Amino acid sequence: MFGYIGIHKPELKMKEYYKYRAYYCGLCQVLKERYGRFGQMTLTYDMTFLIILLSSLYESKVTEEQHRCLAHPTKKHWMLHNEVTEYAADMNIALTYHKFLDDWNDEKSIVGLSASKLFVRKYHKIEKKYPEKCQVIAECLAKLQEYEKENVTDLDKIAKPFGDLMGEMFVYRQDEWEGTLRRLGFYLGKYIYLLDAYEDVKEDIIKGNFNPLKEKVGKPTFEEEYRQILIMMMSECSKEFERLPLILDVELLRNILYAGVWKKYDEYGTKSCNKKVIDEEGKGI
Repeated sequence: MFGYIGIHKPELKMKEYYKYRAYYCGLCQVLKERYGRFGQMTLTYDMTFLIILLSSLYESKVTEEQHRCLAHPTKKHWMLHNEVTEYAADMNIALTYHKFLDDWNDEKSIVGLSASKLFVRKYHKIEKKYPEKCQVIAECLAKLQEYEKENVTDLDKIAKPFGDLMGEMFVYRQDEWEGTLRRLGFYLGKYIYLLDAYEDVKEDIIKGNFNPLKEKVGKPTFEEEYRQILIMMMSECSKEFERLPLILDVELLRNILYAGVWKKYDEYGTKSCNKKVIDEEGKGI
């Protein structure tokens, strides 16, 4: 359910692009150092956005390094990391652990069970460090699982647990910005859940899996109404973002929020949610 909050490269200055990559590579390096190769495989663009946002807000001191990696073994790459990177890495592993656990509980996925066992010890260390946040993650995913089993199709209701989860993860400190960050994360989380449902609806219809959009796809007004819902989520998210006193990397962050978040939606396209096409493809399975 991650990987939707990237950059829109054509509208980004090269120095901003390289800085974004440096934060991304920094997170990759921290995941490797703290959680090994399997931890490194959980790397997402969404957590990179969180790192840049919190680093800008709190003006966290950044460490610059250069390293080679498996993806780029011949050349050292610029990497930026700080205390926020470590926090984001911990949250990423906590969320990944619960996601694998849910895959096992929901679908009896052997991959999910095996992967959750790989992270269980690491997760318990994170749980001791961030007990409240880990509890919120577990409760939100449990509520989401409950709604999915009940076949809830109210989009506001079904997206709320993931919004609450993201809101909690965006709160790095209990200070004057806590409420703003929580609301920003909440609307961004709802957007991510709804976009994930949009991307998966074709496969879910064919396979008979739950998806809150299954009964809505194919209706004449579906595409426009759904886009308006997504626009509303990002409008509220952006409103909270603009309340933060950000100076450092603010244009990079705006690129992500105002353009980058729509990249997946635009790539997926209207045709992928055409009910007739889905039904025809499903007959061939």
